[in-house]
Amino acid sequence: MTGSDRREDMICQIQKSEVPLSGTKLAAMYHVSRQVIVQDIALIRAAGYDIISTNRGYLLNAARSASRVYKVQHTDEQIEDELCSIVDLGGLIKNVMVNHRIYGRIEAVMNIDSRRKVSEFMEDIRRGKSSPLKNITSNYHYHTVNADAEETLDLIEDMLRRKGYLVD
Repeated sequence: MTGSDRREDMICQIQKSEVPLSGTKLAAMYHVSRQVIVQDIALIRAAGYDIISTNRGYLLNAARSASRVYKVQHTDEQIEDELCSIVDLGGLIKNVMVNHRIYGRIEAVMNIDSRRKVSEFMEDIRRGKSSPLKNITSNYHYHTVNADAEETLDLIEDMLRRKGYLVD
């Protein structure tokens, strides 16, 4: 079994399990070390699956089953409003992406799903830890947003359009 096959099967096992699956149990199932399982979980998360680590094992958070990518543009002063508006409607902002003409696609994981996380993100920006990624592409950028249903994503899209953030 290849690593890719093992990860696909792990996703299925975690999805269908009614209880968390421990790293030890998964390691025994696939005849690998727990460290390999930890690495596999990291790769599965990077692929977009919302795997939750608990003290009893791994769970798949399947409540957010719909996903959409929005192309947006706004000023630095509008960042907080954009992010809060998305999470207030039930969205999880998975990432921010830009398409740079020289460097190509640049992506950063965000995983913002609450106003508290928006506040923490904005505080990091204000402290000068870094500047927003959108600034290297004339404010154009993309967000992958997950939600519980397509209807929620429709509401988010309508709101982004009304506020003038959505780029068609």
